[in-house]
Amino acid sequence: MTERPTLGARLMKLLGFAVLASALLAMAFRAPDRPLESLVARWGPPPSDFLELKLSGGQTQLVHFRDEGPRTDITPIVLLHGAGASLHTWEGWVKSLSATRRVITLDLPGFGLTGPSPLGDYGSDAYDSFLLSFFRQLQIDRMVLGGNSMGGELAWLYAARHPEQVAALVLVDADGLDVRSELMPDAFRVPDSRVLQWLAGVFLPRPFVDRSLRELYGDPSKVTAALVDRYFELTLREGNRAALAQRLAQRAPGRHADLLARIQAPTLILWGGKDRLIPPVAAERFHQGIAHSTVQIFPESGHVPQEEDPASTVQAVHTFLHSP
Repeated sequence: MTERPTLGARLMKLLGFAVLASALLAMAFRAPDRPLESLVARWGPPPSDFLELKLSGGQTQLVHFRDEGPRTDITPIVLLHGAGASLHTWEGWVKSLSATRRVITLDLPGFGLTGPSPLGDYGSDAYDSFLLSFFRQLQIDRMVLGGNSMGGELAWLYAARHPEQVAALVLVDADGLDVRSELMPDAFRVPDSRVLQWLAGVFLPRPFVDRSLRELYGDPSKVTAALVDRYFELTLREGNRAALAQRLAQRAPGRHADLLARIQAPTLILWGGKDRLIPPVAAERFHQGIAHSTVQIFPESGHVPQEEDPASTVQAVHTFLHSP
């Protein structure tokens, strides 16, 4: 008669399978941080540049940026990317705009080749202070300011707080309002947890990055392997994953909505009609809150229309900048 394994033996066998599966997953998806030096050749060649930016309290921040187009343009266009992205998201726009305008793009603290902030603060006030220092060091007194997603929120807050510096404002699927999101439900909150930040700093499945981008695009077929490579590798820049977790934990949508009424600059609001992260209803709310604003929806685009359809979206910017 065959002796049946005891419950304890079966549990030990299951535990062994679980440990083995966890080990295999760890080997498959373990993605250690990459030092800046290993990423610059691919993601920071000319016209990229770096500067040591002086911050409050005597701290400094190495900033990756690009300054393109004619330097005779005294009112440059400055473009701010969203969370998890980099200055590369604007390459299609820059190629078109820089033929006649000076265009400045940069990796914000916590992202791209700039990397984490030495202050460890990713709230809107900290970014506002960072931008003030950045513009001061580049001797920029007045600009056309644009931004996508998180960068859009930073742009409209900056325009509200420093109206004398912003000649015009371009918002692309901007964050900052409290609207219901299909991809980020109301109940979803990212806890400010050291354990989760450690896990995020050790594991990053490339398929997860691929799937996330496809959810952000209106047409997922436009997500290429090269695009996934860019987002994946720049997220691995040393310190960026922990910074992203901190930024999401510090995100406070709707907190500064009352500042919209302070915006004096003529404003172009561009939105992807298939944006599931920040739906087009937010575009109408921005339009209602900003006095001198116009809205244009791109029905087939998602959350990053400047990246998904640069030709159509930048044409809207050209028209806006040349209008009375």
